[in-house]
Parts: sequence; C-alpha cells; structure tokens
Amino acid sequence: MFVSHLFNPIKSKRSLFHSQSFKFSSILLSTFLFAGCSSLGGGSVEKRAAKLSKGIQTAYSTPSSTANRVSPLIVQHAQNQGVDPLLVAAVIRQESTYRSQATSPAGAVGLMQVIPRYWQQTCPGDLYNESSNIQCGTYILSKYNQSSGDWKKALAYYNVGPSGYENNRKMRKQGKRYAKQVKQHKKMLKDSL
Repeated sequence: MFVSHLFNPIKSKRSLFHSQSFKFSSILLSTFLFAGCSSLGGGSVEKRAAKLSKGIQTAYSTPSSTANRVSPLIVQHAQNQGVDPLLVAAVIRQESTYRSQATSPAGAVGLMQVIPRYWQQTCPGDLYNESSNIQCGTYILSKYNQSSGDWKKALAYYNVGPSGYENNRKMRKQGKRYAKQVKQHKKMLKDSL
C-alpha cells in the first residue's frame, strides 16, 4: 500500500503541484518582502530605522525625538505588510506632518489619519497610539494596493476611498492629486538618504 501511494500518478501530480506552488509562493513572498526593505538597504530593523530617521529629520524637518520614535515602527509595520517604508513615511508626512495627536474634521486620527468608524473592526484599539496607527494605516495601504493593482491608485483610495475614486470624477481627481503629493514627499525623503 505504501508503494502504491508513492506511484499513484494523481497523488504524484498533486504533490508536485503543491510543491511547485509552495516554491513559487516562497519566491514571491521573498521578493515582496525584499521590495519593502530595499529602499533602505539591508541590515537589521534598527539599522534601517536609524537611516530612515535621519532622512525624515532632513527631508521633513521633523524633530529627532519624533523621527527616532516612529522610524522603527514604520520599518517594522512596512516590512510586515510588504510596503515600502519610504511610502509609509511619505503618507505620514502628507497626512499629519508627524503629529500623532492630529485629528481631521472628517474624524481621521493619528499619524496616518485613519478613520476609526470605517476601520474599527479591522484595527481595534487606540488609533492615537503610534504603533497601532502605523500598523493599521500600513495594512490599509497594502490592502488597497492588492485590490487596485498599483500604488498610485492605492494612494488615491487611501485618500478618498475606493468607491469615491471609482464613482466620482471630482474625488478621483482629488485622489490622484493626493497620490502625486505623497510621491513627491517620498522622492524628497529618498533624495535625503
């Protein structure tokens, strides 16, 4: 029976398929995670966070105490979600200029200006907490990139929501303008590294 199991062509093909799928998934995941880290080079989270902190201070005139505190959180959560940490840092610059207690008239809170009433199921907890806010905002960016297929549209979704972007020309224009501003902040940060 053991021998017949080894030579069963259907099970062999299925095993080969699963093996190949696993290899492909592993390669894809490695590439995805590497892409999230490559903008800051290799090394430990601490090393990449220190580099990011200096860039944030230089590019955005952010106090060193703030940049040093949030940079490890950006690197960690960006890595976990497969998002470029420079993009996360640029979104924070656009959304709150690194003010963790920022609140918008629309009810968005924290560094990445997450709206609790839309995201409380996905992101429970205190969204004024820097780590929770960056974790949630980075998760949202990642999900929007997965659903839209590209980062420019993901950024626009982040600003005006997917339905606003898809159903309203004025909001689509606003979302595109927002994405362009974030990309400019990202370039400024990258140039300062």
